[in-house]
Amino acid sequence: MKSIWNGAIAFGLVNIPVKLYSATESSALDLDMLDKRDLSNIRFKRVNENTGKEVSWDDIVKGYKLESRYIVLDDEDFEAASPEKSKIFSIQQFIQEEEIESIYFETPYFLEPQKHGENAYVLLREALKKTRKVGVGTFVLRNKENLGIVKPYRDLLIINKIRFPEELREYDELKVPSIKTKPGELKLALSLIEQTSEPFNSEQFKDTYSADLLKIIEQKAKGKKLKVATPQGTSEKTIDLMEKLKASIEKNRKNVS
Repeated sequence: MKSIWNGAIAFGLVNIPVKLYSATESSALDLDMLDKRDLSNIRFKRVNENTGKEVSWDDIVKGYKLESRYIVLDDEDFEAASPEKSKIFSIQQFIQEEEIESIYFETPYFLEPQKHGENAYVLLREALKKTRKVGVGTFVLRNKENLGIVKPYRDLLIINKIRFPEELREYDELKVPSIKTKPGELKLALSLIEQTSEPFNSEQFKDTYSADLLKIIEQKAKGKKLKVATPQGTSEKTIDLMEKLKASIEKNRKNVS
């Protein structure tokens, strides 16, 4: 596993040297884009807009368009913007994780202590477990400032990146209903929720779509004809909520018994 950031967690006046690793990977199948005429791979090129010629990575720079011209930025400029944030995740406050709405959560990263940082790493991990709190701070990753929380996860610490408020879009244009709920329907809905409530176990959820798609690929490779199931309809014009809720509750009872 390759680290994507080397820096430190600032815990008061204590700096904990750490390495950052991506904690997730896609479970989707790796599908290539092909030319349907001869199944050749499609390649994307970096092309100069004016000359139409391909540009090598060594000749590519980053720039910001200011008024009518581009201002080119190099690595030193990014570092100069906020040198302390480029290498330090400074914990600014401690909070209860439940205070953060789920819409703000984004990407998790594993943290590994570097040499001479082991004791402070364990100390912070155990203190967060004991207080049941998380540390909030910012850090720079890939030339972008990120907001995140430091929290214990099993026997290690992780940073979970969270969104800045300005990254959330307004939803004023959406048509949100303001109708009143019928007491009978609400009672059945609460009963259905209670009936299907249980402790969360991530192991019971699997990416079945990718597995099913792989089966189709294997069938096509053998020249077998595919059997396509008819998807369940979702565009009912009139819905009797009471009947649907009753049927759902009865179905769950049968599954349990």
